[in-house]
Amino acid sequence: MASMVADGLRQGKDFLGPGLPERKDRMTADSFNAVEIDLAALRENYANIQAVAGAGVRVMAVVKADAYGHGMVAAARSLWEAGARTFGVAEIEEGIALRQAGVGGEIVILLGILPAAAPEIVRHDLTPVLFDLETVAELSRRAVAAQKEVDVHLKVDVGMGRLGIAPEQAVVFASAIAGLPGLRLAGLLSHLPMADQPEAAAATAGQLALFNRVLAQVAALAPADRFVHIANSAGLLYHPASRFNMVRAGISLYGCYPDGAAVPVAGRPVLRPVMRFVSRVLQVKELPAGAGISYGHTFVTSRPTRLAVLPVGYDDGYLRRLSNRAVVLIRGQRMPICGRVCMNACMADITDLPDAATVKPGDEVVLMGCQGDEEIDADQVAAWLETISYEVLCLFGNRNRRIYRN
Repeated sequence: MASMVADGLRQGKDFLGPGLPERKDRMTADSFNAVEIDLAALRENYANIQAVAGAGVRVMAVVKADAYGHGMVAAARSLWEAGARTFGVAEIEEGIALRQAGVGGEIVILLGILPAAAPEIVRHDLTPVLFDLETVAELSRRAVAAQKEVDVHLKVDVGMGRLGIAPEQAVVFASAIAGLPGLRLAGLLSHLPMADQPEAAAATAGQLALFNRVLAQVAALAPADRFVHIANSAGLLYHPASRFNMVRAGISLYGCYPDGAAVPVAGRPVLRPVMRFVSRVLQVKELPAGAGISYGHTFVTSRPTRLAVLPVGYDDGYLRRLSNRAVVLIRGQRMPICGRVCMNACMADITDLPDAATVKPGDEVVLMGCQGDEEIDADQVAAWLETISYEVLCLFGNRNRRIYRN
C-alpha cells in the first residue's frame, strides 16, 4: 500500500486507495495550468501553529474538502511527518479514504454520521462527532457486535446555530454515551462563529463561558483524558482561552490568516502560502486603439495595446467575476486582466511591461502566488471575487492539476 501511495504522489496524483478512484485529473500532462503545492510550507505552518498552541495542546489537522483543495491524502501524509496525529474530515468517505491510504492516528468525522454509517465507523476505526441519540444507540450496538470500543466526540452548539445539541441537552447525551457499552466519550466540542471578528470579542467570550459551563456539567461523565476543542484557526490565533487541550487548524495550515490579514502581527505565527496557481502565455498580439476585447466588449483599448492571451478561465476556477478586476504576474510585474474572463481563456494587458516586446508563448504567468518580488495572495484574489480565501483555495485546488513540491 505505501509504495502504491508513494507512486501516486510521485505522479502528482491524489491516491485514495484500492477500490476508490483517483481524483479526476482535469488536466493532461500537456495542460497549461496547474496548482503547485509546497508540502514543506505545509509542514512548517503546522510546526508554527503547534508552537503557538503549546506543548500540551493537540493540533487537529483539518483536511476536509480535499485539504482545502491541496489534496487530502498528500496533505495528511505530509502532516503526519510533521507530527500530526489527529485529522479532521467532513464525511465518512474521506475518513475511509485516509485509512485506505495508510494514514494512522485519530480521524474525526466533523459532520457526524447517520445510523446507517455505524458499521463503517467501527470497521475503519473512525471517530464520529455525535448529536443524535438514535445514532448513539446504533453505534453502540455495532461496536458491541464487533467487540470494539469506539471513541466519539459530542458536539454542543453554543452559538453557531449549525450542528450540535443545545447546551441544556449535554448531560442527557453525555449520560447516554457513558451508559452504553462499546462507546467512549473521547471528546467534547463546539464551534466559534465570530472568532475572526475583533468587534465580536464580547460575543466570543460569552460563547466560551457557556461552553465552560457545559464542560463543568458533564465533567463526571467523560474520561479524564478527553479532548476538549472549540478553537478553529481564528480561535487558536486570536482567543487563547479557547485552546483547551485541542485546536482545529484549517485555513491557517494552508498559509492564510482567518481574518484576511496580509501580514502577521505580534503573537501570530508566520504562515507561508502552500498553494501557487500558474499558467502560461498562449499568444501575444497587438491591438489598435478602439479595439474591443472579449465578450460584450466590456474593455475597449484607449491606445495601441499589447495583449497576452492566457489559457485559463472559469472552467479552471478563474471565475468571470475577475473580469476587469484581477491582475496576474508576468516577468514579476502586475499586469491587469482586461475584458471578460471566458470559459478557457482570459487576456492580460502587458503594454506597460518594460520588456513587453520579449514576452512570448510559454512564459510563466502566476495567477496566485509569488513571482520575483511580487505576490498575489489568496486574500487578494478573494477580495476581487468578493469572497474569502477558503473558497479561493478550494476553487483553484479542486479544479486544476496538482504538482507537489518538497
